[in-house]
Order: sequence, then structure tokens, then C-alpha cells
Amino acid sequence: MREADDQIPRRPEMTEFRRRSRYHQAQWREANGHPIGSQPYAPRPGGRTRPVGSRIPLAYGTETGANFLTTGALEAARARTSVIEPHQSFDQQRLWADLLSSEALAFNLFGDLAAEVGRADRAVHTWWPDAPGMVSEIRFAHSPGRLDPAWLNSLRAFDAAFVLDREDGTHGMVAVDTNYHERVKSETPKPSNLWRTVAVAERSGIFATGAIDAVKGRSDLAVMWLEHLLLLSMLQHPSGAWTWGRYVVVHPAGNRDIVDACARYKELLVDQSTFSSMTIEELLDAGALPARTTAALRKRYLTA
Repeated sequence: MREADDQIPRRPEMTEFRRRSRYHQAQWREANGHPIGSQPYAPRPGGRTRPVGSRIPLAYGTETGANFLTTGALEAARARTSVIEPHQSFDQQRLWADLLSSEALAFNLFGDLAAEVGRADRAVHTWWPDAPGMVSEIRFAHSPGRLDPAWLNSLRAFDAAFVLDREDGTHGMVAVDTNYHERVKSETPKPSNLWRTVAVAERSGIFATGAIDAVKGRSDLAVMWLEHLLLLSMLQHPSGAWTWGRYVVVHPAGNRDIVDACARYKELLVDQSTFSSMTIEELLDAGALPARTTAALRKRYLTA
């Protein structure tokens, strides 16, 4: 199956990865007996529509939770979508009906940990042994404050966030950006908010000479930079509540766009302690998740 959006000019390896990932999700859907979805997600009566093998019908997905691999993942997704963070923008159609959704991937990866903070704590310290404190909560599609200048004054959010309670009463956070089928696109940070983004970047003291100028205009690292800055803004908040943090990009090993972007972003940093990346394969190989969840994730997302 082919979608025009999977074609990446002059990047044949990425085009092949996107096509392979889409086909793999269609195969997974068929193997599990789920009906085929469509474009648009929710067709209007009499409207034009076409089948899309890497989707399930929206009403079916919402009712059954078929996009989620475990009870824990589904419960975490339903809990998150039952509340609204101020100014949030949440594509619920994609979450419930698109098998390629990186938001759904976040719930599938970490949903089993949401109701078991002890297991979550062990997992976090397996993946990031230097993380201080103990995990007390997992948040999904989370921002500490959208459009709030006390943070980053933006709409950026983390796909998942592990809150750590430290002995001194402050908190740490591992903020996770999940990627699956995504490609890297050039974007321009909002010019009217550069006063805030540049201020956070400069105050952090972690960027190499010239690095901020390289990303504050149009860049294919813009999204990564802004989400990292959101984490950095938490560490700079006047409350002093957040005293440790790391922004982590999680991605399949085969997604060369994200692999390359992470490598280039790291080159902008003179201090990499607040930024790292991890492949889905590495995350699963660590053995921090329940065995059945790990097996289901491998079958669902890894195309070999």
C-alpha cells in the first residue's frame, strides 16, 4: 500500500521506512481482525472517502480501544482524554483511529506503568540510571503551562512525562517525545515568541556558540529545540520546584530522519545532560516492561 505522503524526495531510505511501517500496521490490523479505516477518519454520509489500511474506523477505535495494546495503555488513554489541560490541542481522531500515531505509541509504551508507580520507578532507573528521586506520576500529552510566559509561552507538550520526587522536596522530570512514522520537516519558531525562546536557551548555558542562531530561524531541528526548551523552562521556573530534567527522543532505529536529527542536535550542545535519545529497540531490550507488553510492542511496531 502506498500513500503520497510517504514519498520523501531525495531520501529513498526514509521513503522505504515510511512505506514499510504503514504496510506493517495494515498487516497487524488484518491479523488482529480489525476493520479498515478511511480518509477522512469520520466520513460524512454521501461524502467522498477512500480506505486506508493503516487506520481503523474512528467509531470502532473509540468504542473498542483497538489502537491500544494493553488494558493499562487503554486505561491511561481514556484517563488522559477525560481531562483537558488549558489551551491543549489534542488530535483525538488520530489517537483512536490511526495505527501510525506516535501519541498512541506513547500510551502503548508507558501505559502499563501509569497505574504502578513502583514498576514505573524501576523502569525509569533501568533506562536512565542517573535520574534522581522516585517516580510518583506519569503524565501524557502534558505541558506545565501552554501559552504561559512563566514557562515557554508556547503550545508545545511532551508525549509522556515521568515525574520524580526528590529527597529535598523538589521534583525531576524525564520528558519523552515519541516518534514512529514521523519525518523531519523544516519549521520556523514563532517570531513573536523569540524573546522567550531565546531567553530560555541563553540562560541554560548549554548551547554551543552560534547554535541558537542556527535554530531560531527556519530549521528541521525547530520542534526538537522547542520541546527541549520547554523542559529547560521548567528548570528555570521561579518556583524552583523542578531541579532536574531530561528531554528524551524515542524512535525506531530504522527512522533515519530522527536518528540523524538527534545526532545533529547533540552537536549544538556543550552540555548534553538534559538531552538524550533512545531507540524503541533499546527501550524494549532493557527488560523494564512486562514480558507480554514487550512482545506485543515488538510485534506491533518493529518491522525488522
